[in-house]
Amino acid sequence: MSYIAPTEFVTKMVDAGESKIFMSTRDTLVRAYMAGAILALAAAFAITITVQTGQPLIGAILFPVGFCMLYLLGFDLLTGVFTLCPLALIDKRPGVTVNGVLRNWGLVFVGNFAGAMTVAVMMAIIFTFGFTEAPNIVGQKIGHIGEGRTVGYAAHGAAGMLTLFIRAVLCNWMVSTGVVAAMMSTSVSGKVIGMWMPIMVFFYMGFEHSIVNMFLFPSGLMLGGNFSIYDYVVWNEIPTVVGNLVGGITFVGLTLYSTHVRTGPKRRAA
Repeated sequence: MSYIAPTEFVTKMVDAGESKIFMSTRDTLVRAYMAGAILALAAAFAITITVQTGQPLIGAILFPVGFCMLYLLGFDLLTGVFTLCPLALIDKRPGVTVNGVLRNWGLVFVGNFAGAMTVAVMMAIIFTFGFTEAPNIVGQKIGHIGEGRTVGYAAHGAAGMLTLFIRAVLCNWMVSTGVVAAMMSTSVSGKVIGMWMPIMVFFYMGFEHSIVNMFLFPSGLMLGGNFSIYDYVVWNEIPTVVGNLVGGITFVGLTLYSTHVRTGPKRRAA
């Protein structure tokens, strides 16, 4: 599958982070919008499969098709730039600043949210025949997901918030591993296989992904979910974004960079 050694693909990670920081505002927003929309469609696809088959594993196996499409098309998710952009700053690339990293994150967040919201409205229309009748069985499922992952956490107080945060950390550990895995190969098949495995793990395990949630929760509200915008923002989106940031940069970006780019001194032979 044209495998690339870690020392090479980690350098590619730093290069990718640098290029995203200097990307134009227009291109950053367009690519983020499309990434949010495609991932939202993949989430709707996976939930539909799960409801219709009664087998969550089948939905998880097929969900990565959306991630693979958006990556191969060169679109950007917030979870990915959380991991890649700071590496260009740490590597002291010329012209890379903290403001540049934050600018990229902000633009990608806005684009992802707009894309996911667009699909949320479209799918809510489909699930309710243009809001003329009650949601179908898939729409009801999405509403219940929104309840469980907001007021469900809130019911446990601090323990619920901790659980939500850890699920978000683990999520971007897996998702960013998928981003990196795509850089391990120069062939399309190798990239797809590398991405598929960690993305499948995150979805089946029910970890919290900030962009998937940008689709699930707004659509859940439109489909009659028994939670509020406040519940969504405070008891899901904000902690999930923070957890995704910690998981991506800590367990993927910094670990790979520290051991494959800034390696420690070799031990001397006895």
